[in-house]
Amino acid sequence: MHRDSYYTGPAPIERIIAALSYVNCLVGLVWLIIAALMKRGIRPFLQFHIYQSIFIAFALFIISAGLNLVMKIINFIPIINNIVSIITFYLNTPIILGYSVVNFLIYIVLIYLAIGALMGRYSYFPWVSDIIKGNIRG
Repeated sequence: MHRDSYYTGPAPIERIIAALSYVNCLVGLVWLIIAALMKRGIRPFLQFHIYQSIFIAFALFIISAGLNLVMKIINFIPIINNIVSIITFYLNTPIILGYSVVNFLIYIVLIYLAIGALMGRYSYFPWVSDIIKGNIRG
């Protein structure tokens, strides 16, 4: 019998790499590069989590850059400028353990996804997980 016929779930190293890819998406990216150089395939579980972490990191970067651009444009509008700067101040002021509300919410989501990966589950994040599942072969 072939060893893969008794596949019971992701290996511990796959779970660890999947969880670490949410901490820093470069971990998953390096793992993909190593697998490509060694000409070895990556199982769908690890592939899903690595791609999802890269997608989320890229989305956060794009959203942050977009909001930064919008804020620079809003700075030129007199009345709206004050309202938006007050909202931005309260959302970005360190409140919980030195983190702002926005940072805290992002870290909660990333911790949820990492814990799901450590447990060997396909962590679900709305819209993103659907896109990733639809594009993974395996």
